[in-house]
Amino acid sequence: MDIAFLGTGLMGQPLATRLLHRAYKVAVYNRNAEKARPLQALGASVHDSPRDAVAAGDWVIMMLSDAAAIHETLLSPEVHPLLEGRRVLNMGTISPAQARDIGAQVAQAGGQFMECPVLGSIPEAKHGTLILMFGGTAGQFREALPMLQTFGPMPLHMGEVGQASTVKLAMNQLIASLTTAFSLSLALVQTEGVDVDKFMTVVRESALYAPTYDKKLPRMLERRFDEPNFPLKHLLKDVRLIKESAEADGLNTGVLASLEALLKTAVEQGLGDLDYAALYNSIHPQ
Repeated sequence: MDIAFLGTGLMGQPLATRLLHRAYKVAVYNRNAEKARPLQALGASVHDSPRDAVAAGDWVIMMLSDAAAIHETLLSPEVHPLLEGRRVLNMGTISPAQARDIGAQVAQAGGQFMECPVLGSIPEAKHGTLILMFGGTAGQFREALPMLQTFGPMPLHMGEVGQASTVKLAMNQLIASLTTAFSLSLALVQTEGVDVDKFMTVVRESALYAPTYDKKLPRMLERRFDEPNFPLKHLLKDVRLIKESAEADGLNTGVLASLEALLKTAVEQGLGDLDYAALYNSIHPQ
């Protein structure tokens, strides 16, 4: 496979790096070209336009921030005509409706569209231990599987395009909800003078424990939210996508409205580029 990789940010760079280590031929494009330069030293060709990168690959992998970025790159008037005969795999987080719409536009150009959002962050991306959720046909899954196993050992075929995006949003809803709930509980016991170690002993022994609590606890206690694996502003974007999708399905989204308001306040407080655990600072101001 010759692969065009669009989007070499926090997650895109380690994924493209793994492809290069597996001896795939990789052409990369990133809006900020400097973020793609380290890949050049590993053998990637770096391009100044998405058109030139796409022209160099028969597969196109995208790890872009949102659907708008996909429209600006993959579906731009310059790139759209090049999609004929190409296989397009989106690995970023978008809504099911957006995935189906983009898939239809790729098909209109004569290409094939697939999705494979991931669960995990930079460490898992670097070590190839991500959880991968694939949306597309069974044939597309078989064809993509060897490449997908570069990123994670057991990719799961969730169903057709849109269904993998649905599962990804469902998981990110848990990220937002669990982080918010844990932040509030931690802040409560701290302000009441309870020993945090004793509190965590109770949490870990209970049916309510989730490993993400211990993962984020040191950041919250130290109020250290730099070097994010997943910036808070991206979680806000995802919560809005979850809310939009749930409302379209006729679900009660009251809890999502509260999460959205909390995240929006945190972004307005200047926490958007920090790790999403910075929600704690918004719940428990220093």
